[in-house]
Amino acid sequence: MIGILLTLFFVLAIIGVPVGIVVALSTLFGFFYTDNMIFLSMISQRMFSAMNSFTFLALPFFLLAGDIMNKVGLTDRLVDFANLFFGRLKGGLAQVNIVTSILFGGISGAAVADTAALGRIFIPSMTQQGYGRSFSTAVTVASSIIAPIIPPSIIMVLYGSIMEVSIAGLFAAGIVPGLLIGVALMILTRIIAGRRNYPTNPEKITFSRLVERTRGAMWALMMPFIIMGGILGGFFTPTEAAAIAVGFALFVGLVVYRNLTFKDLYDIFFKSAVTMGVITMILSAATVLAWFLAIEQIPEMVAHLFMSISDNKYIILLLCNIFLIIVGMFLDIGPALLILAPILAPLAINLGVHPLHFGIMMCVNLNIALMTPPMGGCLFMGMIVGELKLGELVKALWPFILAELFVLALVIYIPAITMWVPGMLGFIK
Repeated sequence: MIGILLTLFFVLAIIGVPVGIVVALSTLFGFFYTDNMIFLSMISQRMFSAMNSFTFLALPFFLLAGDIMNKVGLTDRLVDFANLFFGRLKGGLAQVNIVTSILFGGISGAAVADTAALGRIFIPSMTQQGYGRSFSTAVTVASSIIAPIIPPSIIMVLYGSIMEVSIAGLFAAGIVPGLLIGVALMILTRIIAGRRNYPTNPEKITFSRLVERTRGAMWALMMPFIIMGGILGGFFTPTEAAAIAVGFALFVGLVVYRNLTFKDLYDIFFKSAVTMGVITMILSAATVLAWFLAIEQIPEMVAHLFMSISDNKYIILLLCNIFLIIVGMFLDIGPALLILAPILAPLAINLGVHPLHFGIMMCVNLNIALMTPPMGGCLFMGMIVGELKLGELVKALWPFILAELFVLALVIYIPAITMWVPGMLGFIK
């Protein structure tokens, strides 16, 4: 039955059926095939109860805050700020691209949004300065996955909600892995830029220029500190932090920069509502699919399968991550988390892996999958903004994918990388 269900799922996904409909149809087929008709009357209730959560309110608020901050032009100011310090490095604009993604993560928390926003800024500029278009796009796509790992992160809110893990703890645990990915990409970029003789983009650091750039980027830099400081300090919950982020973004656009019109607000709210409607459909359908898998005892079957191969914790973690990468190549990160976290997390926890550690492991893994063929979301967004064919972009991406897989291996097998900050902040008892 599982083989038939998976075949149906991937066939529908490959031919372009929207993900939410794919998940819903696959779930309905599963209920009909297993003759569990008694549960059909409970599907709508399950879908509603899955979304009827105070924690889930953080998702639309974080999305809305990111859209507003992008509209008011904070991305451009972050680029100017990062260029002042990092443009002098070899491969200057590429390095600034990566650093901006790290800073952008504190605003957006979404990889595809990072690819779209920064791609439209950096790819034309890098191409004009002599960087290869495929390299410019590859750097943008590879660095975009930092955004959901550096807090605040939409996928961490999702994982924490479904697995009942501290979202603030997940935010704290994602800081070091996100920075490590950034450092790894900067080192690789330095090597490639040196071999291809890509230019630097130096600017003389004067006091007046430093003050000007810092003032320009100040509001963007303040946002993650307000959010993370409030959450980690216990002043407000992640959902309240997301709402405060929206208020802060509106204040910056309407009062500080005064470049946000009511027409802009209408467009932003409409876009965010449509995006959240799609996400809600996908997540509610995925919740029902996860419920169906639990009824059919699929988590127990998967645990038994892995344990029959080996009872070594490190081998099991390797198998879990290989499985996640493969699934992530075909399935969007939200449904993948909702479906696979309840299956794999209990197995890992029973082997002694901390829930925070496994959560970050899943988030890093599935974000890397966003840039892998054949169906990675960041990969396709990179093709659009970079105006490249799939083969051209994938060829340029492989070194960056390998660098990020190396960081993933460090996250998997050196728990202190993930657990150090949460431990200091008291999230680990």
